[in-house]
Amino acid sequence: MSTTEPRPQVDIRRASERFTTRLDWLDSKHSFSFGRHYDPANTHHGLLLVNNDDLVQPGTGFETHPHRDMEIVTWVLRGSLVHQDSTGRSGVIYPGLAQRMSAGTGILHSEKNDSWRLAGERHREPVHFVQMWVVPDEAGITPGYEQLEIEHELLAGALVPVASGMPAHRGQSAIRIHNRYAALHAARLQPGQRVQLPEAPLLHLFVPRGSVAAEGAGALVAGDAVRFTATGGHQVTATEPAEILVWEMHATLN
Repeated sequence: MSTTEPRPQVDIRRASERFTTRLDWLDSKHSFSFGRHYDPANTHHGLLLVNNDDLVQPGTGFETHPHRDMEIVTWVLRGSLVHQDSTGRSGVIYPGLAQRMSAGTGILHSEKNDSWRLAGERHREPVHFVQMWVVPDEAGITPGYEQLEIEHELLAGALVPVASGMPAHRGQSAIRIHNRYAALHAARLQPGQRVQLPEAPLLHLFVPRGSVAAEGAGALVAGDAVRFTATGGHQVTATEPAEILVWEMHATLN
């Protein structure tokens, strides 16, 4: 990792520019190189390697698969997702629940849209979620899992620290990640509500739902993202009901 001061830049990435994986059960949009989609000029921003915007059909999902040395944060926007892993943890992830899985020395997990089996047929709907991966600042940690509901905090229409490893957020974020240079914030905004982005060398703003106007970037709609470099503190204003995810990063991959 490097903490060298980068060159100022505002890089707008439109929803239509993302890599796409479409299967009969999955519609996945990738902000960065992922799987068979590879662009050497688009592998990460700061410490963020994956920002996948996924829609999974009922009764389907990701079968058991491995991860290693990665901090994985999942944020559900609609529906619910059943998580199971090799540490024995299982649960249902739904909107307003912050969830982190630390892959560490190695973990197996599955993610499926199976919650309708518990809730009944009337809850049979696709699940829409964003999954984000950041590198840990230490390899080989013990695999782990953490979750906490923050629905009430989101009602304020402010940026809420969702996941952080930064000392400045100790005791403030819902869950911890194992990287002292990174933090994820989320906000649900009604039209006219605005938030100010953190002051940080590197920011990744993603709009998974609704539309906003971002200072320095203009109008952004669902699926759009902005990669801010050495130019934080911008205001973001909702132009319709919206949800935003903001990674604050104080280092980058070498």
